[in-house]
Amino acid sequence: MKSRMLAGTAAIALAIVGALLIIFYAQGADQRAVAAMNPVTVLVVKKAIPAGTPVDQMAASLTIEKVPGTGVAGSALSTLENSAGTVSAVDLIPGEQLLAERLVAPETVKAEGTVEIPAGFQEVSFEVEPKRVVGGRIDVGDHVGFFLSFDNGAFKAKPEDATTQLTLRKVLVTAVQRAPQTTPAEKPADGHPSPQDTTLPEGSLMLTVAVNDVDAGKIVFASEFGRLWLTKEPLDAQDNGPRIERKEVVYK
Repeated sequence: MKSRMLAGTAAIALAIVGALLIIFYAQGADQRAVAAMNPVTVLVVKKAIPAGTPVDQMAASLTIEKVPGTGVAGSALSTLENSAGTVSAVDLIPGEQLLAERLVAPETVKAEGTVEIPAGFQEVSFEVEPKRVVGGRIDVGDHVGFFLSFDNGAFKAKPEDATTQLTLRKVLVTAVQRAPQTTPAEKPADGHPSPQDTTLPEGSLMLTVAVNDVDAGKIVFASEFGRLWLTKEPLDAQDNGPRIERKEVVYK
C-alpha cells in the first residue's frame, strides 16, 4: 500500500512539473516570437489624456511597452525628454501609441468647445426644443440644416397653405447651451451623447451658429414668426436642391 501511495505522489509531482514546463515553454515561445519581430520600446497611453494636458503631467497616464517593429508608427515616441513645454493636441485614448504630432505648442490648441468663425460671418443664437434638433445630439463644430415652416406659407404675399423648406444648408454650430438635467446621463469618452442613448432630453437648447447677414435675418424672422426644425447635416450630405413642401406635393 505504501508503494502505491509513493507511486501516486510521484505521478502528481510529475504532472505538476510537466505543467510548469509547458507554461515556461509557452512563455519562452512568446518571448522568442516577440524577439523575432524586432521589438521596439514605445510610450502607450494607459489612461485617457484630455486635449491641452501639459506633457509634464502625462507620466502617470503613460506606460512603456515593447511592440513588434512592424506595428510601431513612424512617429511613435519612446521618451518625453525632448517634448518639454508641449501639450496634447487632442484627446489621447488608452491603448494608442504616443505620436510626436500629438504633442504641440500650447498656443496652437484651441480652448475646448470653440471653433473658428469663418471670415465675414456673424453669430446668431436661438432657442429650440431637443426634438427639433436631432434629440439634442448636437455639439460645437457640427453642421446643421435649417427647415423653416410657416402656417400661412412664406412664398407668396397673400396667405396660402402651410409650407416648409430646407432653406439653410451646412451651417456651422459655434456654441451649445443646454438646460440643466435632473439626472445627468454619463457621456462617452468623446464627450458626445451616444446614438443609442434612450434617455429623453429635458428643457431646451440655446444654439449659436455662424452665418452671413442675409441668413441671420432668415433665422431671426423664422424664430419670430414661424418655426425652426434642424437636421444634423455633415458636409458631404446630399444636396438635391431647394424644395417647398405643401400639402399637394408632400406625398409626391
